[in-house]
Amino acid sequence: MSEPGVWRRLYPLSPIVRGGRGTIGIVILLVPALLRGGISPGDLVPLAVIAVITVLGFVSWFVTRWTIDGDDLRIETGVVRRRSLRFPLSQVQAIDILRPGLGRLLGAAELRLRMGGSSGGAARLSYVAAGEVDQLRDQLLALAHGASPDEATPAAAPAGDEHVLTTVPTARLVASILISDVGFYAEAVLAALIVTALLAPAVASAVISGGGLVWLLGVITVTWRRFNLEYRLTVADAPDGLRLSGGLVSLTSETIRPGRVQAVRMVEPLLWRPFGWCRLQVDLAGGRQPSDGDGSAQRRQLRVVLPVGRRPLVEQVLDRIVPDRPQRQSPPPRRVRFKSPLRYRMLAWGGTDTCVVTTSGRVRRVTCWVPLEKVQSLRRVQGPVQRRLNLATVHVDTAGRAVRAALRDRDASEADQALARFAELARAARRSRR
Repeated sequence: MSEPGVWRRLYPLSPIVRGGRGTIGIVILLVPALLRGGISPGDLVPLAVIAVITVLGFVSWFVTRWTIDGDDLRIETGVVRRRSLRFPLSQVQAIDILRPGLGRLLGAAELRLRMGGSSGGAARLSYVAAGEVDQLRDQLLALAHGASPDEATPAAAPAGDEHVLTTVPTARLVASILISDVGFYAEAVLAALIVTALLAPAVASAVISGGGLVWLLGVITVTWRRFNLEYRLTVADAPDGLRLSGGLVSLTSETIRPGRVQAVRMVEPLLWRPFGWCRLQVDLAGGRQPSDGDGSAQRRQLRVVLPVGRRPLVEQVLDRIVPDRPQRQSPPPRRVRFKSPLRYRMLAWGGTDTCVVTTSGRVRRVTCWVPLEKVQSLRRVQGPVQRRLNLATVHVDTAGRAVRAALRDRDASEADQALARFAELARAARRSRR
């Protein structure tokens, strides 16, 4: 446990772990030279660059220190320009533990504090000793929950209070990736290269040398990242929220408190629906989220709560995240078939006094839940075709707009009533949270 007011440094091997892929590249560069029995003159330039980067990394580690100052976490760093960062523990939304593959080998782990308030963001201690990270996390959570700085009793819920909802089966995860968009891209690129190599080896060699190998490595990297992040992902119900832990090479442990959830999205791809599979994601307050490997180019990445699961399990998780969600949705007017024939059968929406749900999609079905207390704005949009059919769309915007919820193609009078109703309910929900 860290003593309040005492300055501490990060883990001594933090520069190596922070280098990540660069560190691995250094090893790949040095091994051939060592196998040759010596270092050739051609290796001196890259080795000099490596030496400079290594020295700068350790200088950065040497000038970085942190301490617990009352109810704040203070981090100081910088050589020429010193920076002193202060993070109020009272605004901590959650504290996550990340264990990258290289960090696991070297005994290091990252502690990431998700902050609330207007700025959001995250405070990072990267890296601390792996043997101390759990105890330090419990100490910071105790301070965040109002404990005295001199108290050593952690406020985190004991592991025995967790109720494990599910651990994603590896076989189901692999199958879901293979029949997902990411899997199809990887399979198409790989199949094209194999067929080309069999029918026209010269063309295949030209394609690979001309950039085909980059495409192949790209789709393999995206597929691997998704599998690595979602491998054996365990979802547990705890008193302080949903706890997610999993990973193959890089391990993550995260707690999602209900107050952090900006919106929820459930995706049902076309080939998943015969199996009853769904993918559940949440948009969280507190800075950018790590990529979940689906290749989406969103302003803020969504956190995967359930990579693949059946509908009853998804409903159970939703009960924990959005307890007062609408249970019924109303279909659009029949005339919408003339405007959106492919989307018509999936369009629907519903609402309660605290939450709105929308469903849309052409090939894959996407359902979004937005708590009204998280609504940033409401927009009524009516295009030229909609005006001819007396239709309108109401967009429900949240911070970051990572989840795009919309009451699409509703009767104009229905859209006007929903806009006025949700504007008033959103104001009331925000007032009740204060």
